[in-house]
Amino acid sequence: MSDLRETAMTSKAWPFEEARRLLKRYKQGAPEKGYVLFETGYGPSGLPHIGTFGEVARTTMVKRAFEALSDIPTKLICFSDDLDGMRKVPSNVPNPEALQDYLQCPLTSVPDPFGTHDSFGEHNNAMLRRFLDTFGFEYEFYSAREFYRSGQFDEILKRAVERYDDVMAIMLKSLREERQQTYSIFLPIHPETGRVLYVPMKKVCAETYTVTFDDEDGKEWTLPVTGGNVKLQWKPDFGARWAALGVDFEMYGKEHATNEKIYDAICRALGGRAPEHFSYELFLDENGQKISKSSGNGVSIDEWLTYAPTESLAYFMYQKPKTAKRMHFDVIPKAYDEYHQQLRAYPGQDLKAQLNNPVWHIHGGDVPESTLMVPFAMLLNLASVSGAEDKEALWGFIRRYAPEATAETHPDLDQAAGFAVRYFNDFVKPTRQHRAPTDQEREALEALKAALEAYDGPMEDEALQSVVYSIGRERFDPMRGWFTALYEVLLGASQGPRFGGFIALYGLDETIELIDRALNNELTVDQDPEYDSPSPGMGI
Repeated sequence: MSDLRETAMTSKAWPFEEARRLLKRYKQGAPEKGYVLFETGYGPSGLPHIGTFGEVARTTMVKRAFEALSDIPTKLICFSDDLDGMRKVPSNVPNPEALQDYLQCPLTSVPDPFGTHDSFGEHNNAMLRRFLDTFGFEYEFYSAREFYRSGQFDEILKRAVERYDDVMAIMLKSLREERQQTYSIFLPIHPETGRVLYVPMKKVCAETYTVTFDDEDGKEWTLPVTGGNVKLQWKPDFGARWAALGVDFEMYGKEHATNEKIYDAICRALGGRAPEHFSYELFLDENGQKISKSSGNGVSIDEWLTYAPTESLAYFMYQKPKTAKRMHFDVIPKAYDEYHQQLRAYPGQDLKAQLNNPVWHIHGGDVPESTLMVPFAMLLNLASVSGAEDKEALWGFIRRYAPEATAETHPDLDQAAGFAVRYFNDFVKPTRQHRAPTDQEREALEALKAALEAYDGPMEDEALQSVVYSIGRERFDPMRGWFTALYEVLLGASQGPRFGGFIALYGLDETIELIDRALNNELTVDQDPEYDSPSPGMGI
């Protein structure tokens, strides 16, 4: 056994814990189908949101962990339930009123409000695939519409007819008495209107594999269950899909956890083996509300990528999947910087620590080197005080701080500079509020200004931090009050970077001028940095 496999067998990282549980499923070797199948589901009722990406990213992490533990081949499929009826019109699409006539139609029969695809379902499928392809996931895409219509699902649908009473008995136990009277596991698709019908079955025939029902106008129809004429209700569909495909692992949000036993029982009733599960907590928006595809609250995939790279999003997804986390724009800078902190730590770690490091799971063991030598939070502060409108303005300061750095040698830094300017202008600038210093803070700032004017030491983070610290130590207890004052008075923020590092990056003369402006209350008068900011390296 290799060192990697041996160490992975005891790793406490959650993807390895899940992979070891899955490995026990096949102690005797590969399954009959020849591979271990991971599945992730997608309901394309609205635009793909960040939770959708999180499910695929986390499943991929478990898949990679399994591959480190075993030589059994693996496969990941992303299954889109695009045959589901549109129950309500999403609020975040163009001309939503134009979709009202298509309620209860399969999403792949609803016109695309964006005008780029043949249907709304295909548009949303394309949105999901585009992002997954951009990130480099290895997966096969399955469309429910094609799955039902192509005949791939026919065997299980026929078995559902043959074992209709058994599957119905599983479902009826979970339903209220009123719902039991009209419930059927089959949802016929009306031959004329194309709508998905929620109607009781008059007859389910195991000889002809057909269902007979009355539509909403009382007209009787008999349809074969094969060929895409019917679909299964969503709970039976879960279990039937597992049985049809031989799914070995699927994770889902905690809203499905209460139905897990139902899914498993239906899978077994249809002759399959229930997969291993992993239930994760849901993402919340800044108000603590569940993120929803249809309402479009929270942060979308494209919005995150406007301000940070995909790896920072994957890092956020890795962290504590069993804990509910608020997903809003303020979390982006923290995730960005923490991801790069882990990248920098990785080369110096032993194998055990590396396998516990999120970046191993994000990159599948092929971990790149970080070239972000200035934290993203620091770049945000630099954009704030300099009034930078583009990343080249930040590079003017960066080149003085690190003359050897270029966009070519430090691509992470170049990328972060662009993201920082964008994030600052969209989120920080509109809400930034400088405050005037208190008398105690004013005296301390005057002392800091004098110390910096007299400073003739190296322009290094730690040396300058010592100057800042010495001023605060003599005047503040606890010291947190001093640093809070620096952030709120000089930067217009509630928190900020190590201030010595900020001075080294922004410049000695520039920092002195910034303190002067604060002491003269100029920052509180003009909250917008539309002033003549000093050029990097120029004295005041």
